Amino acid sequence: IHFLSAFPGATKDMGKMLGGEEEKDPDAQKKEEERQEALRQQEEERKAKYARMEAERENIRQGIRDKYGIKKKEEKEAEAAAAMEQASEGSLTRPKKAVPTGCGDEEEEESIVDTVMKFIPTPIMDIFNK
Repeated sequence: IHFLSAFPGATKDMGKMLGGEEEKDPDAQKKEEERQEALRQQEEERKAKYARMEAERENIRQGIRDKYGIKKKEEKEAEAAAAMEQASEGSLTRPKKAVPTGCGDEEEEESIVDTVMKFIPTPIMDIFNK
């Protein structure tokens, strides 16, 4: 006696779940291959669409860069590297950095204090002088 015959409402899927024999679909392999190919094709179309969109955006970006004289990040980095190489060509050591203001001679320090004093209103100056 067959198990499914005892339950007339049982479906073929229940039979499969309970360990019954699966019905072999002769075209199952072919259908699966077609489905996989369709998925691959959709993915390629999607990638191509986004590549086109990005190319259009890059053209617009380049137009804006040209209009306002802006350089790409890669171009800036390349120019900075070239400038560093050119600066250090004749030297055996790394290029020297400029001394920031306020770190120099004492005379310079005094001139800064004098400059600040010029901008202070006279009533406050009187307080400092006392």
